[in-house]
Amino acid sequence: MSPTQLPDHGAVLAEVREVRRAGIVRLRELRLPVLTGMSASPGEGSPGEPRFPAVERLLRTAVAAIGGGTLQEAAEFSLGLAQGTRDWPPADRRRRAAQVYGVSVERFRKNQELMVLGQVAEQLVRLASGAPAKPPATGAAVPASDAGTAPADGSAPASALTSASASALTSASASATSEPSARPRPLAPSHHRIPVRAGGHGGHVTLHVHAVDLLRDIDVVVSPSNTHLALPEPYKSSVAASLRRAGAVRDPAGRLVEDSVRDELRAWSDRFAAPGLSVAPGTVAPTGAGALAWQGIRRIFHAAVAVPRPGTNDYDVQPADVTRAVTRVFALLAEENGRSTDAGLPPLRSLCLPLLGAGRGGLTPAVSFAAVWAAVEAELARGGDWDLHFLVRRPERALLVAELLASTDGAPTEEPGP
Repeated sequence: MSPTQLPDHGAVLAEVREVRRAGIVRLRELRLPVLTGMSASPGEGSPGEPRFPAVERLLRTAVAAIGGGTLQEAAEFSLGLAQGTRDWPPADRRRRAAQVYGVSVERFRKNQELMVLGQVAEQLVRLASGAPAKPPATGAAVPASDAGTAPADGSAPASALTSASASALTSASASATSEPSARPRPLAPSHHRIPVRAGGHGGHVTLHVHAVDLLRDIDVVVSPSNTHLALPEPYKSSVAASLRRAGAVRDPAGRLVEDSVRDELRAWSDRFAAPGLSVAPGTVAPTGAGALAWQGIRRIFHAAVAVPRPGTNDYDVQPADVTRAVTRVFALLAEENGRSTDAGLPPLRSLCLPLLGAGRGGLTPAVSFAAVWAAVEAELARGGDWDLHFLVRRPERALLVAELLASTDGAPTEEPGP
């Protein structure tokens, strides 16, 4: 298809949404003039072949081009392209796609679904232009000899993440349905040192790509919370649940002896919060780390950023509340360090921040990072001397955060080791 005949993105998106409603099994019944015309390119079907198999192949090619991760997985479930979902009703497909993002069906319908289908339409237009479809992830693989020298502490430099490590992270997040590679995929490093700059002050941030309960030797970990300061059950997978589980004291048989983090947070609420009422968004409640002290974690700061939506299991998170909470975290660090000095204790120096509100709170990772960074940047600009860490679990989010962090320094340049 020539550039002058490129289909309108909105028209492509409308037909993709129609496929989502009807499902792949009903392609024969649908009137899809745009997708049909796009599938009539050389190599897509034979002259006598019905056009709907070529449309299905075109959709599969576009979805595969997304590049793996939650976006591709949700697209596959939404359209019925995932194995075993071809004949699922649309409501079941939407429910399963919502589970990929860990949100309710209603929230997914109003937010993530349009983004997912929009990305499918974007790849379809790219295919129609004759350009190779490519995922939104950034960073190209480079030879190992160009990857730079790692800092002396063993963490990967920023250039390694934005170049060679990007290949490994993208491979790690690829769909399980992808073609098997001829050789083993490289393991992506789980720690990356990235130079940053704010207000003329330079420094670096360490990016962790692993579960929160694997952190070691960090003074303070920030945990997202709702405005009732109610911790999730410890068997769940969220940051708050993982910290509660890891901070619990257990006997040699694994039986719970003391739910330390929950008990301390309740004690703080009993002292400072009005009974039965929520705290203001942006409030930060400090507690000890319980059994995590054995891993060098000294404090957990619970940032109340998620406001429960009445009558649902959903939350609302405002970026301004995230910024307010992180600003309060730095103020609380200064307050506690004043008391530590008086008591003859070492000061709190290192701080680890997750992407607050980017889970069930509904914020995109980019919006969450921007809200967190606004407070971090202000603190760095005024000369704050902290050992800063960011934490994500998913490789595709690590690529995004690494790019955003590196951009603060003007370019993703390597920080040399000592």
